[in-house]
Amino acid sequence: MTDSAAVKKEISKNISRISLDGAGYVDARFYQDDSSETILLYDGDLEANDTTVESGIGVRVLWGGAWGFAATSDLSSLRSCFDKALLNAKTASELVKVPLFMGDRDPITGSYSSPVAVDPFTVSLEDKLGFLTRLDADLVDDFILKRIVYANFQKKKIHFQNSDGSEINKDLVNVFGMMMVMSLDSDGEMQRRSMSLYSTGDGTSGWKMITEPVLFAEHSSRIKSELKGLIKADTLEYGRKSVILLPGQGHLQVHETIGHPLELDRILGYELSYAGGSFVNLDSFGKLRYGSDKLFASSYGGILNSPGSFGYDDDGTPERDYLLIDRGILVNALTSRAMVNEANEKAKREVFSQSGGVARATSFYRAPIDRMTNVNILPGDDGSLEDIISSTEDGIVVDNPVSWSIGSNREHFHFGCEIAWEVKNGEKTRILRNPTYQGHTLEFYNSLSAVGDKSTWRVELVDNCGKGEPNQVMQIGHGVPVVKFDDVIIGERK
Repeated sequence: MTDSAAVKKEISKNISRISLDGAGYVDARFYQDDSSETILLYDGDLEANDTTVESGIGVRVLWGGAWGFAATSDLSSLRSCFDKALLNAKTASELVKVPLFMGDRDPITGSYSSPVAVDPFTVSLEDKLGFLTRLDADLVDDFILKRIVYANFQKKKIHFQNSDGSEINKDLVNVFGMMMVMSLDSDGEMQRRSMSLYSTGDGTSGWKMITEPVLFAEHSSRIKSELKGLIKADTLEYGRKSVILLPGQGHLQVHETIGHPLELDRILGYELSYAGGSFVNLDSFGKLRYGSDKLFASSYGGILNSPGSFGYDDDGTPERDYLLIDRGILVNALTSRAMVNEANEKAKREVFSQSGGVARATSFYRAPIDRMTNVNILPGDDGSLEDIISSTEDGIVVDNPVSWSIGSNREHFHFGCEIAWEVKNGEKTRILRNPTYQGHTLEFYNSLSAVGDKSTWRVELVDNCGKGEPNQVMQIGHGVPVVKFDDVIIGERK
């Protein structure tokens, strides 16, 4: 069966059949196209030129409070795929201890398309290689030992149906890019400086995005110059100072210490055997002081050119714009339909009023789990980067992660960065190498003393967030301004 209309009709027929058999809920995701292209240049040579194309259907059935899942790329065997999902659910229901339920939902008919000006899959390989080769040529210099230029293009055409009567079509396009230069410092240790494609939160994605000079293409001279200063720099010394995070580092801070600990399935213990839990519990919401009054964090699916924007999640829930942290107080989590119902049942009260629309699977052959959307820190009123630096007596500015270590419940962290700039008496002075900083999550966010304005805010694109068993790699975005934290432990104790 290759006709998409016929496949959709068969999906609808099987959803009705399984529902009439007594299932509490049924849905199906039909991936008509799931394509990815990766191009990697290493020292100017083509190291990788990989293209993958997948298609298939994933089916979920809820029976007796337990999920059953099955998937197939053979579209002529849809009935047996639904039957297998049903059988898996019935088998799982014999062991279920906490029955899941999706709740009633009015049917939704909708569609979402990424705002693409030029589909990257219509651009020739010759043109892509020509663009990336020109970027690589701009990175060449006598002191540079290694160069990397990378691009990844993704598109997904997905049709969703469920037993609520919802039908949703999505056409998603994601683009990622990165350039990096490396050299040896005075101690013979390799140092690096990199730049990744980012988004302004508006405009279009696609091929046009990666060729935009401000977003990516014009940064080669800057990272070369910064690396040249870095390899001659002193090492950051141990102590306590203010730490100013640029978005290149701030997005990782948000990802690991706001995003992951606020995924509701993690809070409920579903990730304990693999990716850990969370220091947040169901009694935390509305009470826990997560950070200072300057901290406003949100989940927002309306960022136009971000991989965290997809219109509707894999439960059929529209993406929402809502606060997770309001003036430093934890008020909500990253939630999906079944997890909201389970949490409210466990708490014996309404902790969450509705799903946050975060159920997502990385492919047709994986079941949806709670994933970050666009988890952001909202811009503040403390001005530009220069304004924040001018108000800092003793601190550092850091950018881009090199290493990260996070507590199993996200209660503490230790990050290494590519570069730091010393700040003394309101002025940015020398470059420092091997910068690290660490802290306890709540103590750290409660030391938040400055949040940059909209001019400092940008959306960092993440293409490699891993979670779940079996593992699923997901793409998301983080909108972050420049942020400053005071009295932070920096450097390594000798």
